[in-house]
Amino acid sequence: MFRNLRRIKQLLPEEEVRVILEKNTNGVLAVTGDEGYPYAVPVSYVYQDGKIYIHSAKAGHKIDAIQKDSKVSFTVIDEDKISPEEFTTYFRSVIAFGRAYVVEEEEERQKAFWGLIEKYSREVPEEKKKEEIDTAGGRALIIGVEIEHITGKEAIELVRMRSKD
Repeated sequence: MFRNLRRIKQLLPEEEVRVILEKNTNGVLAVTGDEGYPYAVPVSYVYQDGKIYIHSAKAGHKIDAIQKDSKVSFTVIDEDKISPEEFTTYFRSVIAFGRAYVVEEEEERQKAFWGLIEKYSREVPEEKKKEEIDTAGGRALIIGVEIEHITGKEAIELVRMRSKD
């Protein structure tokens, strides 16, 4: 159902894909938007338990689209260094395909919310984090993405650099 990567030498190992998802702070969620037009929106996220979690307002284009069609893609760009003299870009990225859903189950919702807070506000005191969940938690949705297929790819120049090591 999903296409194989054409340039297989540039395929990243599964462990590296996981590390990229864990360390980066933003990605782009793509959904089928109004009138079938793609709608891709930058989001903050956390990757935990093999899923991607995103916080969201309770209403809007993204939520409407997910309710109509749960199929999504999610992209993270880990590296993007332009090398003008080589006419190339040293890139590393991950793309996941899956199904998005509004997290209804309270334990999963709380765990995802805490995961987001820990990722983006690790140094904030615990009490303040609890206050944020109590006040903002009711105003936000958590979107989960069940990953069905995932790949990572890097520039051939980076592959060559690895092989020299």
